[in-house]
Amino acid sequence: MLKVLKNRLEQGYRTAKYPKQPITLYERFRGLPEVNRNCYVEIIRRCADACPQAAINSETGQIDLGRCVFCGFCETLSEGEFVRFSQDFELAAAARDDLVTYGDLPRLAEHSHKHFKKLFGRSLQLRQISAGGCNACEADINVLNTPFFDLSRFGIQYVASPRHADGIHVTGPISKNMRQAVLTTYAAVPSPKVVIASGACAISGGPFYGSDEIVGDLNQLIPVDLYIPGCPPHPLTTLHALLNYFK
Repeated sequence: MLKVLKNRLEQGYRTAKYPKQPITLYERFRGLPEVNRNCYVEIIRRCADACPQAAINSETGQIDLGRCVFCGFCETLSEGEFVRFSQDFELAAAARDDLVTYGDLPRLAEHSHKHFKKLFGRSLQLRQISAGGCNACEADINVLNTPFFDLSRFGIQYVASPRHADGIHVTGPISKNMRQAVLTTYAAVPSPKVVIASGACAISGGPFYGSDEIVGDLNQLIPVDLYIPGCPPHPLTTLHALLNYFK
C-alpha cells in the first residue's frame, strides 16, 4: 500500500481536464477542413480528380467527411488555396448529410436525441463491434480507457455483452463475413438502443469503397444515430461525440 501511495504522489494527476479545459493537439494533426469557396474551379477539380477517396465534389467544392481519410493530399496539391486542415477535432454529426461540408458542422448537441439523456441518465454502456477493420479505430477507442482520458468518469463504459449494452459502436467496413454478426449483435441489444458508426470504413466503406466484399455504409444495414468520421477518429473526436450527443 505504501508503494502505491508513493507512486501516486510521484506520478501526480495525469487525467486530462477536457472538456472543462480545451486541449491543443500536435500541430500535424488534421482536423476539420476549412474550404475556400472562392477557389478557382480548376484547382478544385484537380484536387477532386486526385482524391483517393472521391471525397471532394468537383462542382461545389464540398468535402465528404464520411469518405475522407484526412490524408491531406488536397491541401498539399492546392498549396492551401482550396483547403486547409484545422486542429478542430469536433467532427461528429447526427446526420449523414451533415458530413458533406465546407467546414461548418452543426452543433452536435442541438441535433442529439434528447430522450436518450432521459432514458440512459448518467450512464451509457456500449458494445464495440470490429466489423473487418484494420484495428486503428479500435485501438483509438481503447485509448479512451487510459488514465489520461478516463472515459468511465463520465459514466460511459464498453461492455462485453450486447445484452448489457445501450447500443453498439461499429468500426470497420462491415465485411460480408461480419454482416450477420453485426445484425445479431444489434438484435441482442435491448430497446431503446443507439448505433454509432465510427471511422470512414463504417460510414462509407473507406478505402474499400465499392468493393463487392463489404457492406460499406452501416446505415444500409441498421439505422445509425451518430457518425464519427476519421481514419481513425482521434480519441478526442470520439470523446467529444459521446459527451455532446448522449450526456
